[in-house]
Amino acid sequence: YAVTAILLLASYRDIPSGVATTIHFLYPLAVTLIMSMFFKERATITTLIAVGVSLAGVALLTWGNHSVGDYKHGVLLVLVTVATYAIYIVGVMKSRASRVDSVVLTFYVLMLGALIFFLYALATSGVDSIHGWSNWRDIVMLALLCTVLSDLTLILAIKRIGSTMTSILGSMEPMTAVIVGVLYFDERFDTTSVIGLLLIVVAVVLVIVQSRDVNSGGGRGRDSVSSLL
Repeated sequence: YAVTAILLLASYRDIPSGVATTIHFLYPLAVTLIMSMFFKERATITTLIAVGVSLAGVALLTWGNHSVGDYKHGVLLVLVTVATYAIYIVGVMKSRASRVDSVVLTFYVLMLGALIFFLYALATSGVDSIHGWSNWRDIVMLALLCTVLSDLTLILAIKRIGSTMTSILGSMEPMTAVIVGVLYFDERFDTTSVIGLLLIVVAVVLVIVQSRDVNSGGGRGRDSVSSLL
């Protein structure tokens, strides 16, 4: 979990945040592939189609006309986060951690993640104190709005409309990141990149929708995978 966050933040130096978020959102597809290869869940033709569509989307995003940093290096970092986050999700589902209360598990994951970040900071750039009201304001807003409120509303949505519909609506996340990046950070996003983004979103939606039939007949355990997505 910590490695995912570290690499995703590092990728922002080389590629636009919208592109990074879009590629990272391939993790539901990676989870499906891991479950198929290592836990004998059936891989459908829809999954194979989604793999092809997503690869085409990543290719278009990679070949787009961008001039921000080392673009290939940034894409590579994000692709690694796809694997690490998928392993995290599957690990939670298939280990004894799944028996721990969700709030308690989240607490320990974030606490240990903070420790790993602290050690990583000491080994690299060091840890500096926070100066100024504006810096504290930004950190508090990130903690409350982007973390606490986001996690809470996700849980509420799953309870009210189900994990499948919540996951499908979650596919709007890359588009939101692109819009914010273009409007507020002047990030460049050309036509080729837009097509690549749409292909990745389509691939993710295909995987989530086809998992609905599997989850409806697979019991509570499998539905938890979709909930985590």
